[in-house]
Amino acid sequence: MSYDAPQPTFAPPSDAAIPLHLVTPADLPDLAGRLSPQHAAFAQGAGFTAGAGDVLCLPDADGKVVAVLVGMGNDEARRRGRFIASPAASRLPAGDYRLIDTLSTAAAAEFALGWLLEGYRFDRYRKLTRPAARLVAPAGVNAAELQAMAAGEFLTRDLINTPAADMGPADLAATAEALAARHGGSFAVTVGDDLLAANLPMIHAVGRAAAADRAPRLIDMSFGTSGPLLTLVGKGVCFDTGGLNIKPAGSMGLMKKDMGGAATVLGLAHMILTLAVPLRLRVLIPAVENSISGNAMRPQDVLTARNGLTVEINNTDAEGRLVLADALALASEEKPDLLVSMATLTGAARVALGPDVPPFYTDDDAMAAQIAAAAVTARDPLWRMPFHPAYEALIEPAVADLDNAPGGGMAGSITAALFLRRFAAAPYVHFDIYGWQPSAAPARPKGGVGQGARALLTALPALLGLGGAR
Repeated sequence: MSYDAPQPTFAPPSDAAIPLHLVTPADLPDLAGRLSPQHAAFAQGAGFTAGAGDVLCLPDADGKVVAVLVGMGNDEARRRGRFIASPAASRLPAGDYRLIDTLSTAAAAEFALGWLLEGYRFDRYRKLTRPAARLVAPAGVNAAELQAMAAGEFLTRDLINTPAADMGPADLAATAEALAARHGGSFAVTVGDDLLAANLPMIHAVGRAAAADRAPRLIDMSFGTSGPLLTLVGKGVCFDTGGLNIKPAGSMGLMKKDMGGAATVLGLAHMILTLAVPLRLRVLIPAVENSISGNAMRPQDVLTARNGLTVEINNTDAEGRLVLADALALASEEKPDLLVSMATLTGAARVALGPDVPPFYTDDDAMAAQIAAAAVTARDPLWRMPFHPAYEALIEPAVADLDNAPGGGMAGSITAALFLRRFAAAPYVHFDIYGWQPSAAPARPKGGVGQGARALLTALPALLGLGGAR
């Protein structure tokens, strides 16, 4: 994936930037005190109600825009939604704008980040116009961090949105290699039958049925030489037919997004490296296509993982946890200070929490509290789910050590997380993300979306004892 696409940036500070007022319905009676009498009368005559995302440009006598009103909606609208004023970025005419209202730092940061995220367009196959309105970074916000968050999110969205024909395992590896080169890191990839020699048998088993030019591979990137070690593992299933347990057409339609975990860890890595967070970073991505061929893995095959555990395959469509297991076992050998997996892993997580709130799992209560608090700060919702020990028996079949797809249809996200934990060294956090925005929302167009990355970035100082450094 090219890095020459427009990057989200703030306008330079300037007194000439057009003043932008954020207005709630409760503010309307007092507009006369904030605006000139003429502009207050203009807003009233135009029927401006300050609904969420409403925009009204205020002209001078010559018709030139000299101020803007942006609606913030009522208390209920703000409680329900994120980035609700961000559509202004797409609706305003070209020019630079500065927020002149006094907001809390958190509210100003949300408004500014939403403005940047609103500028995303997936234009690889179709020319699209990007917003020409630019925002001056509000006073008190960390502009560099917000720009890095948006840039990482744009990368994640581009990767997920790209069809599988143009984003196979080799393409994903090329993107990772470009990221490593950009940030001065090391890059290695193990491909095809070399996975067997490298003792990564489950990655090989899942991807071996794909065409030769889409052979399975493990991407391995490292950055930095000092500080605590953070290892990110992202599920890179570039397309998932379900294997011999083939998916129905309705379930296969979105499977270009099944590499959303890989896309998210690459976006997060881009954020971390852009901000020079003082740590060592390793990124592992098992990149495969779960295809159908004469050599595809079969139901009730038994595979032996890198760490020696045997796994009975009771559904070839539960392949993500297999490729992650080998990568987690490899990562654990290095004893990272924090091990994180991100994956579009289970439909059960969507049934439980819907597309907008991914669950995360950890045994560490303090870490869970730090991540939950960061999710609120970063406006990146998450919800902790339990590694419920009573369900361990569900992933233990009679034939092998583990079952990749326990029957019964209950607790599917939890049993998948428990399966992964068998391969992961502590401290470990797992995110079961969706990676897709089903319908457009402020700052989030329909399509690929990152989940959990901003929250984790925000939590890193607390999680790794970095003393707030970013």
